[in-house]
Amino acid sequence: MQTRFTPEQLANPVTAEAEKILRRCVHCGLCTATCPTYLVLGDERDSPRGRIYAIKDMMERGLDAPQEVSTHIDRCLSCFSCMTTCPSGVDYMHLVEIARNHIEETGTRSARDRLIRRVLAETIPYPRRFKWALKAAPLGRPFTSLMKRIGLTQVAAMVDMAPRNIGRQRFIGPGKAEITKGKRTARVILLAGCAQQVLRPQINDATIRLLGRSGVEVVVSADAGCCGALTGHIGMEEQALQAARRNVDAWSKEIAKEPVDAIIINASGCGTTVKDYGHLLARDPEYAERAKTVSALAKDISEFLTSHDIGAPLRWTSLKVAYHSACSMQHGQRITREPKTLLKKAGFTVLDIPEAHICCGSAGVYNILQPEIAGALLERKSTNIKELRPDLVAAGNIGCIAQIARGVPYPVVHTVELMDWAYGGPVPEGLEAFTEYATDVPEPAQRRMEDYIRA
Repeated sequence: MQTRFTPEQLANPVTAEAEKILRRCVHCGLCTATCPTYLVLGDERDSPRGRIYAIKDMMERGLDAPQEVSTHIDRCLSCFSCMTTCPSGVDYMHLVEIARNHIEETGTRSARDRLIRRVLAETIPYPRRFKWALKAAPLGRPFTSLMKRIGLTQVAAMVDMAPRNIGRQRFIGPGKAEITKGKRTARVILLAGCAQQVLRPQINDATIRLLGRSGVEVVVSADAGCCGALTGHIGMEEQALQAARRNVDAWSKEIAKEPVDAIIINASGCGTTVKDYGHLLARDPEYAERAKTVSALAKDISEFLTSHDIGAPLRWTSLKVAYHSACSMQHGQRITREPKTLLKKAGFTVLDIPEAHICCGSAGVYNILQPEIAGALLERKSTNIKELRPDLVAAGNIGCIAQIARGVPYPVVHTVELMDWAYGGPVPEGLEAFTEYATDVPEPAQRRMEDYIRA
């Protein structure tokens, strides 16, 4: 793609980065075939190619963000399916972030939109605030129909999606370490997450138990917090950078105490962001090198388990698992085989969901900010899952788990919960009815030397 930026514009490193990305696009349009919003809306402006043209025009002309551009950029899920499809290697992930930051800085939003975004940014990344918000949600449920009629669809979506029951936190608290009882084989830092430790703390429990049984010491840093994905995806750049710096500081302290083998992430949306810290903080001289170190150490739990010997499963089932690969997993991190390989090794029958590359509609807080499109994508994903008639659904991202659970009649759990169950842990919450289908693998009989000596 030809660009027409002036030398003065290219002196800005952000503009120079955008220009470099734009020049890789060859207008082929292959991205439109895998873009969820284009499939739902059929509007070229809601495809990656259309958005790229809009971003190019806006930045070349030095415009404050027009409302039309803002509308179509806001509709982007940041699923990055287009990046997996693109033959030219267009770095759409960073281009759309540049556009979102520009929109947030120069665009105009209604007071209602600004308030909702601010509430989300000041609530979900903070577990205590988020838990109180979820406890208050039942007060609004009787009024959701009214909210939708008067145009408060985003507020109604927030109330509708609040779970009826909030999980009880049991995992080791920040600033503590879970010491393995056997010989230590590795030392890792676990990102406890923000929304996940409120919505389904069992995921962290299962992660720590499974790692501990295989000799891995797990550390949860007291000073780490939200990864910054939520604020980054809605254009609040400075808040996202603050979150990244806080985590880099916290984890650097732990690494200084004693080397770590990995920083474990069990929410793939967070993993995509943490693995990008080296890019996010590349222009910050105080953090650039440490951020690169953190990004290099970051691993999804499925990546780590695949490379670390966890032995043979202790429990076997015949359950059929429909595995949903989160967009942040398959497109953001390009992890496609590891989770399914682990589940198969653990004895589960893994079913591939049709149109697996299409987003479920969660996308962080997208299902709140764009509930109609998210609903259409959920219906599409749910239909594809129901066609398989699985016993349950597994995924590696809390947002997908919460979203899909609203659309299917099957239990939806994290991959690591199933792995923990297969390797000696308790039955995951919601799967109690399947206990009878699990069989403990008998331990090999203890043999004495005399058993192998024949008279």
